[in-house]
Amino acid sequence: MRLQGRIAAITGGALGIGRATARLFAAEGATVALGDVEMNGAETVAREITDGGGRAIAIRVDVGDAGQVQGFVDRIVADFGRLDVMFANAGIAHSAPFLDHPEAQWHRVLRVNLTGVFLCCQAAARQMVRQGGGRIVTTASINGFRGVENLVGYNAAKAGVIELTKTMAVELAKHHITVNAIAPAQIDTRLTRTLPEEARERRVQRIPMGRFGDVDEVARAALFLVSDDASYVTGHTLAVDGGYLAGGLWS
Repeated sequence: MRLQGRIAAITGGALGIGRATARLFAAEGATVALGDVEMNGAETVAREITDGGGRAIAIRVDVGDAGQVQGFVDRIVADFGRLDVMFANAGIAHSAPFLDHPEAQWHRVLRVNLTGVFLCCQAAARQMVRQGGGRIVTTASINGFRGVENLVGYNAAKAGVIELTKTMAVELAKHHITVNAIAPAQIDTRLTRTLPEEARERRVQRIPMGRFGDVDEVARAALFLVSDDASYVTGHTLAVDGGYLAGGLWS
């Protein structure tokens, strides 16, 4: 029960990595607030947790809207008295060649994947400063280190998240707040399962471990970073990637 009594906010909690992390945090004793625009999915996850004896609520939040983000944090504090963990995980993607990438999609992806992370972390950090400390984890990506084709907006946003994470870590350390990022590679989610088999195989060939990761493997990395086991870890980006960054383009 590494998170016993702690209050944790998770954005993008309705599916995939967010859902797996919410379930794990709850199993480790945390009260979980799931923030998402997909309320049906978020409410389903909250019910899964409460049916299993845990504590969870679902709150609708558009992470790119500063007012909604502040309302999300205010609701958590009003209901539970504090906020100990922010996992800024919500994200979207748009695939298109650089020369044809629509400007509107560029702005949409950065609004959620970079501005949304900034807003959620800032609102959470202000509360954590008032209460004397906390843990922040962001979801970056191996795309923040590599120029993966056809994902220019996503790549740029995730690179921004990595540098945002470092800056927050430096500025918030004196307030007893740690800030770290997770950089997953290809993870087996509903989205990646829709890829054509040829595309999946091409991606697998770039991963030394020879497989996609599981959402629970990412969730366990998040658990480590928000637990007391990582009390002296801040400003770090932890790759959960099966060796992708270490191995380069595998063949």
